[in-house]
Amino acid sequence: MTNINRRNFIKKTTLSAAGITAGALIAQNAEAHSARTAAATYMGDFAAPKLPTVKAAFIGVGARGPGHMRFFADLEGTEVVAISDLYEDNATKWAAKAKEIGKGQRHKNVKVYFGAEDKWKQMLKDVKPDVVFIATNWGNHAPMAIEAMKQGAHAFVEVPIALTTQEMWEIVDTSEATQKHCMMMENVNYDRDELMYLNMCRQGVIGELLHAEAAYIHELRFQMEEQERGTGSWRTPHYANRNGNLYPTHGLGPVAQYMNIGRTDDTFKSLVSFSTPSLGRKLYAEKNYGSDHKWNKLNYKGGDLNTSIIKTNMGRTVMVQWDETSPRPYSRLNLVQGTKGTLAGFPTRVALEGGFEGATESHHQWIEGEKLQLLYDKYDHPLYKRLNQKTKDSGHGGMDGMMMYRIVECLQNGQPLDQNVYEGCLWSAVSPLSERSVATDGAPQPFPDFTRGNWKSTKPLSIIS
Repeated sequence: MTNINRRNFIKKTTLSAAGITAGALIAQNAEAHSARTAAATYMGDFAAPKLPTVKAAFIGVGARGPGHMRFFADLEGTEVVAISDLYEDNATKWAAKAKEIGKGQRHKNVKVYFGAEDKWKQMLKDVKPDVVFIATNWGNHAPMAIEAMKQGAHAFVEVPIALTTQEMWEIVDTSEATQKHCMMMENVNYDRDELMYLNMCRQGVIGELLHAEAAYIHELRFQMEEQERGTGSWRTPHYANRNGNLYPTHGLGPVAQYMNIGRTDDTFKSLVSFSTPSLGRKLYAEKNYGSDHKWNKLNYKGGDLNTSIIKTNMGRTVMVQWDETSPRPYSRLNLVQGTKGTLAGFPTRVALEGGFEGATESHHQWIEGEKLQLLYDKYDHPLYKRLNQKTKDSGHGGMDGMMMYRIVECLQNGQPLDQNVYEGCLWSAVSPLSERSVATDGAPQPFPDFTRGNWKSTKPLSIIS
């Protein structure tokens, strides 16, 4: 697509005028922000000055926010200084919990903000935190992260980092201008299997990497019960009005790091995307709610299952799927294929050329079940070995706590974060690009290069011990 001008594009396709416009817009957007200002700093390997005590404010303590706050507050060298939420009961409850965790000393002056939509802005000005954790509805992620950085704080944002590529560029530009971190908190990168696979890929166990598969397959129709407040109250309109992959990063983040995407080796080049018909949520609404219910007044446009294929700069491929509607077991796929073997998830299984001593004789059999312990014994990530006992009781089997531990550790020691701002934007960009590709009958969409070419000199994520 990047080599086809607009006139040839019109000649060579039968897409609608609307589709052509969408394709032209994304091509322009991919080339936007080509220059970094002289005063800006590239943030790929950026290490901020050390923060011996990390003072944090939290925006949004309804669903994900409380978990982040609890584990942060329990770490040494931290202070919870403020909590903001739309709802008074949420804000006051978790402020009290922070004080309890700090035993009335470490988090004793937690200010509370609630009510108006913009109370969080007043909070930033009043308390001037070192960091801000943002766990609100998707539409607020980018504006809150941008303002937090402008007010002098590092921003840590729930997934996705933003909804549009324009917002992602604004996040990048603000991070570079302010020299503040903006990290999308992709917790799955800290799961045991994902960490082990990263370690195995870095050691060359499966050879040169060729292909990966990532997904977020998670049936969540029950969230439609949350109608006035809660996740379903704001997510359901997204599912109805948008058609693409709305939530790509849980599966994509880990495989992108296996492949060194956006770091030295390779980066995402283009994407094509297709969606199935939109049936499941409409049927669910008709079955469970009256004809005059607001969920039955939505025009459901988003396909139940979206499949996207990413082509990388090196020619490697990544399949990314998303489905939060269909009745099937949870899966992130988590597959990476190389010239010497394949690592796969759900269920966890590995095939290696020549087999693996004590487990298999060749790549024609999976190493799985009890035999996986042999792999864990040899290839468990040193970070998992160091932190598992400290974080295992946090959310999602310990990955949430390990992520927070690493955030605080990096800030206190003045080290680069495990995920930089460009990765958060690159992984999140799958959503708007997939929507545009679906709208143009699968036309390829080029990825913006948020690093402006600096990915080629960005260090690979090291195997942190």
